[in-house]
Amino acid sequence: MNIEHPDGTERNTPWLTVIMPAHRGERWIEATLSSLADQADDGIELLIIDSSPDVATAQIARRFSDRLSMQIQEHSPLQSWQSKTNHAATLAKADHICWLHQDDLWLPGRAAAIRNWIRKAPEAALHLATSAIIDGAGRRLGLWRCPFKEEGEIEPALFVERLLVQNFIAAPAPVYRKDAWLACGGLDEELWYTGDWDVWLKLAAQGPVHHHAQVTTAFRIHASSLTVTGSRNIDDFERQMRIVLDRHLPRLAAADSSTAARVERASTASIKVNCALAAAWAGGWGGSLAAATSLLALGPADLLRYMRDSRIVDRLVPRLRAKLTGSL
Repeated sequence: MNIEHPDGTERNTPWLTVIMPAHRGERWIEATLSSLADQADDGIELLIIDSSPDVATAQIARRFSDRLSMQIQEHSPLQSWQSKTNHAATLAKADHICWLHQDDLWLPGRAAAIRNWIRKAPEAALHLATSAIIDGAGRRLGLWRCPFKEEGEIEPALFVERLLVQNFIAAPAPVYRKDAWLACGGLDEELWYTGDWDVWLKLAAQGPVHHHAQVTTAFRIHASSLTVTGSRNIDDFERQMRIVLDRHLPRLAAADSSTAARVERASTASIKVNCALAAAWAGGWGGSLAAATSLLALGPADLLRYMRDSRIVDRLVPRLRAKLTGSL
């Protein structure tokens, strides 16, 4: 079957591959796959890498076999979502890839939007977009936005400068070129928490980055998510973030040492705030004084930089709402 691609040509290959790393996903995956199937686009390939010890997740997925072009690898020996994603990327038949975790959603019009993004900027290594934040019941709690007013191509140094302060990209939103992913090495499988932050920075070194304000995905927050459970180990949580900063800051420093120094201060404060918030979420207040001191030490200009680039309000308010309603 020939499939129309974003450039207007017809080929017998998918135009987009969606990667879904799965593990015991039976609670969420039906809604997730339904949101993908509702796009009604035959040119999308879905690769599910499932490490569940039973068949419950795969059985639910197979209910969509008449609406989705999918491959399911059951009982995968790969345990982390990073290793599953890297493996699936090598199998992808499409030139462009995105991932959709088992608990997140596509919103109506997502496929059409991605087609348009690729048609307008096929050379982009990475497309970014705003994402909604939802709770376990699917109620919208807020928006997770990127700190760019303009749409279209983002100046490379500006992208790195702002992203180094804090990962402001919701995982289900980006779309990237397969060749750029393979060239940058994909996800660092040692980074259980910051692997996505690291790979966005690596992809940006492979080609243009384009930003879109359109909201086409929903990122779900719930008590059993990896970001909630994993952040309880505060020392490792901090180490994960510090690795990304130390790895990519030299790239910025080589171009502008003064800006790099300011970004490092803002990022260090962001790391301290993230650790303090994680400790508070777990019932403790360790690190709160250090976080407050770091923020005050920034001074007015760099505090504004932190507030803009960390997206602290976008990230924190939905979680507080979920906490107050008992859904987190």
